[in-house]
Amino acid sequence: MTSSKIPARLLAGLVAGLALTAVVGNANAATLKQIKNRGYIRIAVANEIPYGFMTSKGTAKGFGPSIAKLVLKRMGITHYQWTVMPFGSLIPALKANRVDMVAASQAILPKRCSQVAYSHPNTTYGEGLMVKKGNPKDIHSYKAFLKNKNLKMGIVSGADELEFAHKIGIPDNQLVMLRANTDAASAVATGRIDAYAGTQFTVVRLAKKSSKVVPAQPFHDPVINGKPIRSWGAFTFNKSDDALRKAFDKNLDAVQSKPIWRKTLKKFGMNKHSIDEVHKKTTKQLCSSSSSS
Repeated sequence: MTSSKIPARLLAGLVAGLALTAVVGNANAATLKQIKNRGYIRIAVANEIPYGFMTSKGTAKGFGPSIAKLVLKRMGITHYQWTVMPFGSLIPALKANRVDMVAASQAILPKRCSQVAYSHPNTTYGEGLMVKKGNPKDIHSYKAFLKNKNLKMGIVSGADELEFAHKIGIPDNQLVMLRANTDAASAVATGRIDAYAGTQFTVVRLAKKSSKVVPAQPFHDPVINGKPIRSWGAFTFNKSDDALRKAFDKNLDAVQSKPIWRKTLKKFGMNKHSIDEVHKKTTKQLCSSSSSS
């Protein structure tokens, strides 16, 4: 069992532990009662700032972890086992019962709703593109890839930008899958890809780490079914433990009604407009294919 702070030297062990627990992939999800009896809850993050990440001291922070801890405290759960894994492994790990919940602010998409259960929305954010400094190929939108068939777009495996690209009409031969967003800047700088597609927060953050890349400015949001893309993020749970998700939602609603919720999201970079947009959509609406962008 671990507390909300895990020594950095243990993080590698947590990740390695996934391989050892893979054999229990068909086990049922732990119930809320079982989690409380166990004394801690297992939570996964993708180590992406500001969505859900671990500090060098082993403290989980970001939109997901920071709010999750406030909610879980209300539920009587104050000890956590944090696991870091690639974004594309989050849902498989949840389905295989290797973790009890995911706090990575994953976008609520119909195809994901068929695999996992989402909490009420907790965040919302727009999109962005990272390009080489000076933007030599004049890329300002997803449409640029439809006009120039030689352009390559990089997307992290499992990210919702892949669905956006497909709906815009960008073919797979123009898409390059990246294992993690930490590979994006070098892929753009070396010309392996012409642009990296990610959320607005991720693009800005990654671009700050290299003098060779910049966020595309101006950037025109991808428009699907006549609507500019905006993602709503939430916490995810195994479908077989509805009691845990319902209890979490009840207490999430209570936390979101207090000033600390807005203060926490602002701390990690979310502006007032985005915070105000969080409750403009429900999980039911977002999970419906008819209401998805």
